[in-house]
Amino acid sequence: MQTARLLMPVIDGHRRPRGPYTVAAALLRHLVPLALERSRDLVAAYDIEIRAAAPELAGLVPATRMTVEADLPDDERILVPAPRRTLRLANGLTEFVRDVVPPGRELVVGNAVEADPTDVELLDVMMRRIPPATLAITVFSGGPRHPPDDRDADELWAVVDRCVREGFLHAVAELGELGMSRTEPGGARWWGFAQRTATALGGLDRTGDALAVWERVREVSQDPEMHAASAYGTAMLDARHRDPARRDLARARRWVNEAIAISTLLPDPMTRAFKLGFDRNGLALIELRHGRLHVALSLVESAIELAGELGERHPLHRMVLLANRAQLLSALGRAKEALDDYAAAIAVDPAFPDYYLERGHLLFALGRHEEALADFERAMRAGPPLPEAHYNRAELRTVRGDVEGALADLGRVIELDPSYVDAYINRAGLLAACGRDAEAGRDVRAGLALAPGNPHLLTVLGQLETTAGRLAEARVALDLAIEQAPRLAAAWGNRGVLRFAAGDVPGAAEDLSRAIDLQPQPDLYANRAVALRALGRDAEAEADERRAAHPS
Repeated sequence: MQTARLLMPVIDGHRRPRGPYTVAAALLRHLVPLALERSRDLVAAYDIEIRAAAPELAGLVPATRMTVEADLPDDERILVPAPRRTLRLANGLTEFVRDVVPPGRELVVGNAVEADPTDVELLDVMMRRIPPATLAITVFSGGPRHPPDDRDADELWAVVDRCVREGFLHAVAELGELGMSRTEPGGARWWGFAQRTATALGGLDRTGDALAVWERVREVSQDPEMHAASAYGTAMLDARHRDPARRDLARARRWVNEAIAISTLLPDPMTRAFKLGFDRNGLALIELRHGRLHVALSLVESAIELAGELGERHPLHRMVLLANRAQLLSALGRAKEALDDYAAAIAVDPAFPDYYLERGHLLFALGRHEEALADFERAMRAGPPLPEAHYNRAELRTVRGDVEGALADLGRVIELDPSYVDAYINRAGLLAACGRDAEAGRDVRAGLALAPGNPHLLTVLGQLETTAGRLAEARVALDLAIEQAPRLAAAWGNRGVLRFAAGDVPGAAEDLSRAIDLQPQPDLYANRAVALRALGRDAEAEADERRAAHPS
């Protein structure tokens, strides 16, 4: 009976010799032909995910959503997908499998301990999102032994190149290092492996390992382009580090200045224009981190001017520069110019979702809600499931009073990415405002499990505890929230409400005044008015009541 329910023969999940998505490809080879018989539209809706995981199915699954990068030569493909792209692919693949698999089946995967991280992530998402009654998934560690990877440099290069384009960074790091060991140090192919390996290691936050690769480049090469690129790459390890406390911007500046000095001397004018523009853009990031927006803008504009010397080549380079200038212009309050640059960047590659999100943010801030909504939804359609687009639409829906729509979007965010702390924060706040305290409490607990001490979650917790009459517990939560984030108006406001409920009316007025100083809101004035009347300060209370009724 167990064998009869198997969806397909047991899959050997070992990452050798195929690499990323060994499990996914086997599953798709079984399901895609069946799905095509039912609905070609359904298959087309997941073309990016299917082709990324199983490129051998490209003949069956035409690309309907293609970026400009697909048709560019190797030296113009400058974008490396972020590590989170594989989560997007996993969610899309999961939805496809869930929709097409015959119910009541079982998938069995062996050699799971040797699986590529892409397959590990996919199996985790499928187990979380597909009901066992639809597809039961069993994994075990044992399985056939595989010999050491005996592919030559050319074979490895083909796999590494594909993995870079798709954002399979763990495989790039592993196979790139193997490729370096099988090529002559300092040669062109070795350099190709080294550059991709260091970039992948940096993207995975393996900063020390990435630095070691860049140091190895400097050790074995005297090629100026390699030294310029390694100096730039070393600078970005500091400038782009996810933990601000671990960024050394002075060291990053020294390295990027070295990159600029070398690029300035490159003899080929096209190479010089591209490399120098790339380096100046990197220096602009460092200036931005220092808060020197005008200096950063000047650097990006100089890079855009250099890009004009490249003719029709390097469109992605121009796209990135235009979007970076748009970000800086927006930060400087020059919204119209920023929107023009975003439009130009999007025109380069309308299938690239990131800049729809950024432009949507700006349009939202400008109060142009319909246009912002259109951009967020374009980002959703451009590729695999994108939690950030749903999160942004939830914020927009909240402002427009569509609470149920916002809750649905936030639920979608958490379904796609259960580690998305801000989604728990916002959903908990909305649920608490709707009086759905039990649901809000579950979100607060889930969020605090991911981010202990988060002041926003502690603020909602304090609000819930106050409503439940657990004033001592509420005070602990709100005191901690204020300690963590002294400028969080909601924490002061909620503590003011708590102190009033506890009989500390002067303290309530004091906390509500602090909240109003930080972020004036009608409800804060209304609450302070109550406290002021209780203190006999009627004239001040009346003034607050007017402010609450007629906010400026």
